[in-house]
Amino acid sequence: MNKITDIKWLHSTVDAFDSFLRVPNTVTARGSHVRDCNDLKRIMIVVVVALIPAALFGMYNVGYQHFRFLGETAGFWQMFWFGFLKVLPLFIVSYAAGLGIEFASAQIRGHEVNEGYLVSGFLIPLIVPVDVPLWVLAIAVVFAVIIGKEIFGGTGMNIWNPALLCRAFLFFAYPSKMSGDKVWVAGLSQVDGISGATPLAHAAACEPLGFTDWEMFSGLIPGAVGETSVIAILIGAVILLWTGVASWKTMFSIVLGGLCMGLIFNAAGAEGSYAATVPAWEHLIMGGFMFGTVFMATDPVTSAQTETGKWIYGFLIGAFTIIIRVASAGYPEGMMLAILLMNTFAPLIDYCVVSRNIKKRLNRIPSNK
Repeated sequence: MNKITDIKWLHSTVDAFDSFLRVPNTVTARGSHVRDCNDLKRIMIVVVVALIPAALFGMYNVGYQHFRFLGETAGFWQMFWFGFLKVLPLFIVSYAAGLGIEFASAQIRGHEVNEGYLVSGFLIPLIVPVDVPLWVLAIAVVFAVIIGKEIFGGTGMNIWNPALLCRAFLFFAYPSKMSGDKVWVAGLSQVDGISGATPLAHAAACEPLGFTDWEMFSGLIPGAVGETSVIAILIGAVILLWTGVASWKTMFSIVLGGLCMGLIFNAAGAEGSYAATVPAWEHLIMGGFMFGTVFMATDPVTSAQTETGKWIYGFLIGAFTIIIRVASAGYPEGMMLAILLMNTFAPLIDYCVVSRNIKKRLNRIPSNK
């Protein structure tokens, strides 16, 4: 009994581990609630499972790019093990820094520890350069969790996607560590200074993309850890859609918006912008377009909630991504800024959609004269 009393001040932490390892013995007794097994914890775990293919391929690609730049040959497992050892510290720092803030915040407030960071902590290492300094990553994670989540009230209350906010902080606060258009090849000291330009970097420099369509689709190109392989990302999309965790409307409308804007630029052209001449469908397999479409824009907290709003929200993300890629030479990616921008306006979109529906229903009611 004394031991229980001694750790009572850590009730939030104890409860977090207990509910993570076991199913709680408390259920909803009354009220309008959905009574099934898909609580927040299990939804977050499904998303993590969907991210695993992209993470595993990213680890292999880190090793592949390393040995390719060295001009050496290596076996599959040698490449994968090299990449695994390079990516693992990113996961450790991401979870250590992020969960540390989450647990401390829950203890201070006397609240339960939310499971939302299970996904954010897994996403962050997949959207940063593999050799980003760990202390820089830790600062960015702390900023994203405190400014992006905790000051708004924690999981479910945040306006912006915390993982994208972490990437944005890295890009603007430490541009030399994360240029946005190149990925540093992780390796020994003799290759630490070698960087490989991504297809988007080539397009921004008005150069040919430098990679075949198959290389961009399969993912054997320089890029952030988990963003290069469209195949691995599509496997994750199937898992999310099959389990009903993500909205197909959001994903489809983003692709539709990107294609439409790409076709507009293809038809009109843009003087001095090679990105405007890139075939519209190739934009879908370049950079982080598909990763953002599947895993970032579909975040149920920061995206539009209404069914019509999802179409508007997604279409604008796809369109703005292509506009930024074509118009901005300083940041050729576009997906990060487009999603953060629409995260900001998602509540307004839902408000307009709901207001319109209310007005339409009121107009159906005959007026008494």
